[in-house]
Amino acid sequence: MDSHPFLGVVFHWIGGLAAASFYVPYRGVKRWSWETYWLIGGVFSWLIAPAVLGLALTNDLPGVLARAPSSALFWAWCFGLLWGLGGLTFGLTMRYLGMSLGYGVALGICAVCGTLIPPIFKGAIAGIAASAAGRMTLIGIGVCVIGIATSALAGLGKERELPESAKKESVKEFSFRKGIAVALFCGVMSACMAFALDAAAPIAVLSEAAGTPKLWTGLPKLVVVLWGGFTSNAIWCIVLGLRNRTAREFLAARTPTGEPVPLLANLQFCALAGVTWYFQFFFYTMGETQMGRFGFSSWTLHMASIIIFSTLWGVALKEWRGTSRRTHGLIAAGVAVLIVSTLVVGYGNYLAADVPTARKQSESK
Repeated sequence: MDSHPFLGVVFHWIGGLAAASFYVPYRGVKRWSWETYWLIGGVFSWLIAPAVLGLALTNDLPGVLARAPSSALFWAWCFGLLWGLGGLTFGLTMRYLGMSLGYGVALGICAVCGTLIPPIFKGAIAGIAASAAGRMTLIGIGVCVIGIATSALAGLGKERELPESAKKESVKEFSFRKGIAVALFCGVMSACMAFALDAAAPIAVLSEAAGTPKLWTGLPKLVVVLWGGFTSNAIWCIVLGLRNRTAREFLAARTPTGEPVPLLANLQFCALAGVTWYFQFFFYTMGETQMGRFGFSSWTLHMASIIIFSTLWGVALKEWRGTSRRTHGLIAAGVAVLIVSTLVVGYGNYLAADVPTARKQSESK
């Protein structure tokens, strides 16, 4: 299947929308602690959705995983576990900073680390920069960093301008210091998802050999990587449940003070959040198959798309209400620059995809 980079950009936009939206259903969960709803949502995110869609859309998923090299399985799981620590603290980032600022800081760090470290580690960055298509792609990544920095400045403006009471009206547990510390850790560890998917590449090759259409060959990779993410998240949530004595919430119909708990509604909100979360990587792997030679740039597209849509969610949820015209201008500028960056990266990948075609035409003459 030929690559279609601009179609890949669209897939990454959809994945970014899913990633930016998944936390919204959690707002409907009542009288459950964070560790309870995070773990239940995670069961849908990391176990149920990957298995169901992997079985439905790929050929011989169990056989592919059984034939996969043990090293690919181990490193995909291991990096997935490390990424899970980032995902775990991402939830805390949302608690302390809110969607607009939290996404901007955490994903800005994640975008740079996850995009550039893999090709640098492989020694491929010089080769990428040597071609016009590669330079265009790297320029797009640079534009993305500028857009992220602009969005972060908007978040800093919000921190300086709003009184504490206004911040906590939209983000009840707002804490700038705690949030920044958690976001830094989250950003670095979350970049391990890019390493995990790269380590799992042999699984995609086996899936394609088994007859899976190339568009879906990334889904078996997600099954293994997300096992790792589930491992770290489940351990921590269980520890918190025991330490905070909240483990009873999974089945309790009432709180210790006698308030009724809407168990079915909470489960439905968690399921919606979890499946929505999974769709970010469902579409990510689809987009990755379309990017051609510079598939590493998929991570930049994913991060940029998440920040674009999370910022818009923050506006819709009135997290920016009461900030200055300058801050609103920075919000708009950040989103605009990020949109441009995704198009520039897409164009760089388009140029790379067009190189073999042009070469074949010249050889035929």
